[in-house]
Amino acid sequence: MAAETKLAFVASDAPIAQDAKTALVAQYGDVGIEDADIIVALGGDGFMLHTLHGTQHLPAPVYGMNRGTVGFLMNEYSENGLRDRLAAAEEETINPLHMLATCMDGSEHKALAINEVSLLRAGPQAAKLRIHVDGRLRMEELVCDGALLSTPAGSTAYNYSAHGPIVPIGSDVLALTAVAPFRPRRWRGALLPKAARVTFEVTNPEKRPVNADADGVSVKNVASVDVWSAPEIEHRILFDPGHGLEERLIREQFA
Repeated sequence: MAAETKLAFVASDAPIAQDAKTALVAQYGDVGIEDADIIVALGGDGFMLHTLHGTQHLPAPVYGMNRGTVGFLMNEYSENGLRDRLAAAEEETINPLHMLATCMDGSEHKALAINEVSLLRAGPQAAKLRIHVDGRLRMEELVCDGALLSTPAGSTAYNYSAHGPIVPIGSDVLALTAVAPFRPRRWRGALLPKAARVTFEVTNPEKRPVNADADGVSVKNVASVDVWSAPEIEHRILFDPGHGLEERLIREQFA
């Protein structure tokens, strides 16, 4: 007889998520995440990102159930039939982005981003950015509130709110999007190969300070930010059949 799949339940601090964890553990049991075959995350998209980052060294995939708000990366919550749902689940593999931010004092800060790396102005004046792609200058000056580089998985999040494109999950491209661009006023951003390395230089950072962010890891007063894909890191996410990332990305475009 095959051994039963070992489940580890993790939950956000929200009472609704904690209550769900208590109910599910009572019904299905619980092991430590290091011993789990599948990790079940209870919360919203922010907690799902936190869980993926925290478990990327483990072989177990993550199956999320929504106890938050939007739940784009989550499945619908139900206490019933979880083992059957997990047995039928479809797996998506996504790669994060590396961020290397160099500050005005010369210090360097590294982080990973599953959704996007963003730069945002930190003062009353618009940011001025110079953009290089694979070492080649592509934009001498972008005057804006900020800019971001998004993965396909993150293209429906901040990127879409900034009027960037929704990118199909298997397209091997990244979306470069400006946030409230002032000059060039009509620039609509760019789609870049997944292997591209993008460098943002902050011009006049003393007068126009800029902060960088990678999935909630914030770095203040940056002078430059390098961003590139991390194909060596794979995040495995489970979805109910017919509700995977590809379907969700298509559905978002007709919402």
